[in-house]
Amino acid sequence: DDEALASPFVKCLLRLIRTQDSFGLWEGHSDAELLAEFIITKQQQRAVPFGGDPDPDALWRLDMFYTAVALAIEERSGVSTSPTIEMKPVGASGGWAFCRDVHRFGFETFRKLAEAGTKLVDDATAAIEA
Repeated sequence: DDEALASPFVKCLLRLIRTQDSFGLWEGHSDAELLAEFIITKQQQRAVPFGGDPDPDALWRLDMFYTAVALAIEERSGVSTSPTIEMKPVGASGGWAFCRDVHRFGFETFRKLAEAGTKLVDDATAAIEA
């Protein structure tokens, strides 16, 4: 887990999360504590009901993850980027057609979180440099 928390993508995600803390409530929290909400075990995923609107926390995780991907791509490539889909409840977002199981968005471990983000950043920067 320490290696995953030290990865450049996870560091980028942590910076992004910490910028959301305008009142300083998370100042004393460790990196692992801040990322704990992204860790969803298979048992927890099965317990999440599929119907209805996604939980606001799930939408927040999705937004933070893909915004961090865009930010990491920008930092590595020097090309200005931004996420293209904003997820909203009540079917107001066309992004749901592309994001299956939004209700269950998360990762089993910090390592899987780091690997998923790093792969997206690596693939995008390779495409930019090609």
